[in-house]
Amino acid sequence: MYGAVLGRTVKASVIQGQPYRKDFLSYRDMEVTTLLTWIEEKMLERLLGNASLTLLYESSVHKLVEMSNKCSLQGSTMTVFHLKQDIIVGVFMLEDFPSLDSEKLCTCAWFSLKKNNSSEIRALFLNTQVTVNSTGLHMISPGSLTLTVDFRFGCTLYLNDEAIEELELNPKYDSRCWQCEIFRVDGIKKNPGFIKKMVTAKQHREKLLSALKAYRPYEHLVSEVHILLVGPVGSGKSSFINSVKSAFQGHLTRQAIVGSDESSITKQYRVYSIKDGKSGETLPFMLCDSMGLEEGEEAGLCMDDIPHILKGCVPDRYQFNPCKPIKPKHFTSAVSPPLKDRIHCVAFVLDISSVNTLSDKMLGKLKKIHKDVVDCGVGHVALLTNVKNYDEVLDDNFVNMAESVTSLSQVQNVQKMLNIPIANILMVSNYASERRLEPMKDILIFAALGQMLRAADDALEDLPLEDAGNLDPF
Repeated sequence: MYGAVLGRTVKASVIQGQPYRKDFLSYRDMEVTTLLTWIEEKMLERLLGNASLTLLYESSVHKLVEMSNKCSLQGSTMTVFHLKQDIIVGVFMLEDFPSLDSEKLCTCAWFSLKKNNSSEIRALFLNTQVTVNSTGLHMISPGSLTLTVDFRFGCTLYLNDEAIEELELNPKYDSRCWQCEIFRVDGIKKNPGFIKKMVTAKQHREKLLSALKAYRPYEHLVSEVHILLVGPVGSGKSSFINSVKSAFQGHLTRQAIVGSDESSITKQYRVYSIKDGKSGETLPFMLCDSMGLEEGEEAGLCMDDIPHILKGCVPDRYQFNPCKPIKPKHFTSAVSPPLKDRIHCVAFVLDISSVNTLSDKMLGKLKKIHKDVVDCGVGHVALLTNVKNYDEVLDDNFVNMAESVTSLSQVQNVQKMLNIPIANILMVSNYASERRLEPMKDILIFAALGQMLRAADDALEDLPLEDAGNLDPF
């Protein structure tokens, strides 16, 4: 397995601070190796938004005096310390590495992880004073976190108590290092706000996940909230369901069938439960998938079926027929099902790349559905999928859409088309061909789902008394 491979050989790209030239490389420099496993390297690259690492310095090969010569003027760097207890501690530095006998204030990310653990990494975004002198490397953050590497006594790493606590290390950690390595970091945005967002994304993801696990419908009027997804063929309804389930499971899953045909792949009405990947507990919200909308009068989801779906008359796995609208006699259930069976929120799912080119017929169908949704008193949002710049959608605090995004013509068009407030126009990038989860994608998925639940709660709170009395029997 890749994760078991140690000491991988990588080319050193700098000699004595000079740009890489193959004819300058000695045999020793050609075979500098890193102790990072393949998995650990990928974790550190993803921490910064899909960066790439190139080894510049290695304490077991290069002298201390070579540290600045090899690492300064190389752009962003990542310093990694391999400790004796299978622990890795490190610092990413956005600015250039300091030259010898100098100090500078840098935008930094401190991190720690345990070897042979492919998921857990602790990271902090800190402005840090970095100093390099004849004895070693010294880093001090304004919050009094201190990291010092003393090369006079082998390679020894000293962390103060605050740093040990913040990095979630054992207070009795062994300060001796197997090795100190410094990498050049390429492929990242030279933007402190972006780096902060990437570094803190995982912690924010966990906060959103905890909030969704703790969610309960408004006033416990129902035991589960039903969220209906409607939209044109290929807009990403089924993919969003898979993305939600993947984010909660902690691994990619493809339960809902997706495709790229011009006609709808989804032929049945499907109701999907969502489970917590750790506890296995079924969470109090369900996603309902519908047949895709098509422009033809007798193609795709039939407009006359919408009110029946909203009222909860349609059972799971009902086979849609565009040519034969639903009739009340099709089902043995009551004409007015209880509140627990109804739809509590509708998400209008639209591909962001096609919002500005929707045909008049498709727009007419969306507006018709919107009228039915409003008439039924159901909460509703718009969900824009296939967002390319998904890492820029939310502001640096992960609270609101960034100002640059809210001015997009697609968002404004949706607001005008469906009269939906910008706060309820949500943006995601579904999991399609990825092989692993990404914290920023999960954040947008969780944020969108949270807003759908708030819209459902608002609708439940606004129920007329006669409907509120028709409650879910617990």
